[in-house]
Amino acid sequence: MVTTATGGAEQTLPSRTPGPPVQTLAAREVFTALDASARGLTSADAAARRARFGPNELPPARRRSLWRELAGQFTDLFAVVLLIASAITFLAYGLQEPREVGTLQLAVAIAGVVVLNAGIGFAQEYSAERTAESLQAMVPHTCRVLRDGERQELPARDLSPGDVIVLEAGDAVPADCRLVEAHEVSVNNAALTGESDAVARTADPVPAGPVLEARNCLFMGTDVVAGSAKAVVFATGAATEFGGIFRLASSATRQKTPLQLQVASMARRVAGAALAIGAALFAVRLPAGQPFVETFVFSLGVMVALVPEGLPATLSVSLAIGVRRMARRHALVKQLLAVEALGSTTVVCTDKTGTLTQAEMTVVQAWAGGVRHPVSGVGYAPEGEVADPPLVRDLLRASALCSNARLLPPSADAGTSAPAEFRGWRVLGDTTEGALLVAAAKAGLDRAVEEAAAPRVAEYPFDSVRKLMSTVHGDAGRGYRTYVKGAPQELLARCTTIDWGGERRPLNEGLRAAVIAANDELASQGLRVLAAAWRPVSGPRPAQEEAESELTLLGLVGMLDPPRPEVSDAVAACRRAGIRIVMVTGDHPLTAEAVARRVGIVTGPAPTVVTGDRLDALDDDALDRLLAVPGELLMCRVSPEHKMRVVSAFQRRGEVVAVTGDGANDAPALKHADIGVAMGASGTDVAREAAVMVLLDDSFASIAAAVRLGRSVYQNIRKFLIYLFSHNIAELVPILAATFAGFPLVPISAVQILAIDLGSDVLPALALGAEPPESDVMDRPPRSRRERLFSTAVMGRILFLGGIQALGVTAVFFWHIHASGVPYSDFTKHDLVYREAITMVQAGIVVSQFFNALAVRTDRQSVFRVGLLSNPWLLAAGGFGIALMAAISYLPPLQSLFNTAPLAASDWAVLAAFGALLLVAEEARKWWLRRPRATRPKGEAR
Repeated sequence: MVTTATGGAEQTLPSRTPGPPVQTLAAREVFTALDASARGLTSADAAARRARFGPNELPPARRRSLWRELAGQFTDLFAVVLLIASAITFLAYGLQEPREVGTLQLAVAIAGVVVLNAGIGFAQEYSAERTAESLQAMVPHTCRVLRDGERQELPARDLSPGDVIVLEAGDAVPADCRLVEAHEVSVNNAALTGESDAVARTADPVPAGPVLEARNCLFMGTDVVAGSAKAVVFATGAATEFGGIFRLASSATRQKTPLQLQVASMARRVAGAALAIGAALFAVRLPAGQPFVETFVFSLGVMVALVPEGLPATLSVSLAIGVRRMARRHALVKQLLAVEALGSTTVVCTDKTGTLTQAEMTVVQAWAGGVRHPVSGVGYAPEGEVADPPLVRDLLRASALCSNARLLPPSADAGTSAPAEFRGWRVLGDTTEGALLVAAAKAGLDRAVEEAAAPRVAEYPFDSVRKLMSTVHGDAGRGYRTYVKGAPQELLARCTTIDWGGERRPLNEGLRAAVIAANDELASQGLRVLAAAWRPVSGPRPAQEEAESELTLLGLVGMLDPPRPEVSDAVAACRRAGIRIVMVTGDHPLTAEAVARRVGIVTGPAPTVVTGDRLDALDDDALDRLLAVPGELLMCRVSPEHKMRVVSAFQRRGEVVAVTGDGANDAPALKHADIGVAMGASGTDVAREAAVMVLLDDSFASIAAAVRLGRSVYQNIRKFLIYLFSHNIAELVPILAATFAGFPLVPISAVQILAIDLGSDVLPALALGAEPPESDVMDRPPRSRRERLFSTAVMGRILFLGGIQALGVTAVFFWHIHASGVPYSDFTKHDLVYREAITMVQAGIVVSQFFNALAVRTDRQSVFRVGLLSNPWLLAAGGFGIALMAAISYLPPLQSLFNTAPLAASDWAVLAAFGALLLVAEEARKWWLRRPRATRPKGEAR
């Protein structure tokens, strides 16, 4: 038996003889070890293996059923409390003699509130999550396979261990496999390792070791960028390296957002206070001779007055507004609560390629004859120019001819509906070689013309030992030439002469030092440097030693993956907002630091650079101490386990961590982070599945915009919490006042309270949730994870505004009762004066809430400075609430339901005066806070 151990699992394959790992075998021995054949599996054998090992696909993402998602909406503590209250009220209705229809109405109304909240929350969550499910599977749908000795195209899910697959440039690798034939093969392993550079592959045996490091193996989810190959599959589905990372991501726990924790804490406190106050009032009224059932229903009404029934629906819809705003900024949010989590972010762990950079290698410098030649333009579009092109023409011509990549123009029929990769210039093959082709085109070279003039007749592919690639070309009238490109140090050692300003000179020590100095200068700028050279050869098939010795150096080219132009401003905005940005990448430290400096992540002379090897040497305490040191930090050459460990360490310190990523290797950290941000255009399916937010444009700038919107969402949540809870005081205080004054009836019924909470309050609260971000929102530090949603300042405003409303409505209630001259004991619930009084209480709360909504739009700034009419939705919502209140007062069916009576115009005038007084008082408070510091009493906080 042969056992192939991968990061995902182990697959034990049938074998004629036991043997060493497949990567150590010669190509012809691989078939025997895997019980396969160069002609591929037979159809019968393939079917048997597929039945044994299962389909070549990752297990589907586990999702809760619709019923479970809907049921989850009823587990909120507010919902539980209200459901219990509804059930008890139904029970009280059954025990009453005679039965009061008002008790039944209350029970039905409370249950209806819970169902309404659950429906709204479910609809918003379902919409947000399903919008994000337009994701294509990363494993290719079809692949080319040898079956029964013939090449066939089959679904990738039908692959089994032992299958022989055929691969070419541009193909995605459908399973883990061992190369048995390789022709100039290079692959991009970014999905697994995070490194964006293409790496060469060989069919030759390699020493035993981790299979992921085997240069003769290819892995599911990676891409062939150059060459062609045949390979034998040795692991499929969840047993692949890709599948191992998928399982690691599945086992990572999803962290609760700060808002979830805050709302849960708030719900416990509010529910506890409501139950305690209701029980206390029950204990006070019952000994006074009130009937048991009526006293119990009264206490339930008080409890309902304190529970903000409209809060869950308001919170869900407000977060949904944030989701839609973020979608307009190219950020797709899959979970509503993630909107606010972004606003509390204190650390962003970002990868490099594709997020900070454009994922398009670009030549920016050419060096020849001792002179640097800047190259303008970025990306793969051949738009730009080379300074003094005649002086670097030979250098760029040699680089282009010694390349296998192809530069493809935009598809002729690629409209806006076409995939993004077909709407612009693109490279088929190695991205480094693509950059060389673009630079040659900018210098006026037409590769097709050059290849026609000097057709290729032989090639010596790149390998990691020589670090060179050579091609032999027939040059009309001049015999044959070899063009060589590769690592400058390796190529320079093989050169004896140099092209210096069009003159061929011996490469003496002085000129050699000049080349080395030029290479070091380019490398210090974070550029990837390649050298190119040439020599005449004796024939079309020279020995490799002849082809790559005694060369003439043509010069150097420096290239980079250019940063996205908008990233620098976004990084600066995050810095102003007090957010620490840590680059976490699989790339080389020098490359990472160079990009970090270009975008502003690193500005100091000596950032802390930590490699994966150093992370392995640190225990958790040492890592915590390292992260506790303020300053610029780069994590380079890291693995998926490293990335998740760094995220966990930041979270132990109380940080709210956002993580960006695009590869399968990023998925565990994306899921474990407080907010996982995946790339939508270049990201893998596994990464997008693990994240709660997907950047449709892959740009870090969208993260900064989302943080700004997230912060505004939190501010708006606080605004409508002040708005919602302040009127709860106005509902409770009259009831308490009536209890202690000995008035036998309630100044406001539970059904009236529900009408206020859902009919008059929800729409203005939603309009407050749609307030745009304040101008200085990104100039404030992030709030602490331990900061309470009900801070001292928030509670102070709730008590201030609620107290004014409570005094007003309590005063109008007792004023109306006393004005009638009727003793308290003579009042009944059907008495006209009583009905008018409770109608004035309900209308007083509604009218004062209209002015309250205007008051809470700003924290310090005058609402008149912002503009009373600048939020028309708020005015319309407030007007709707007052119109609804008028309907409750004047329409007979609603009068019967709410036990109300029509109000006179003078009553409305009195209520409007109390509401205006609230706005004036709040403006006076803001003015007091805005006073210059010099006029403040000593010690007063600003």
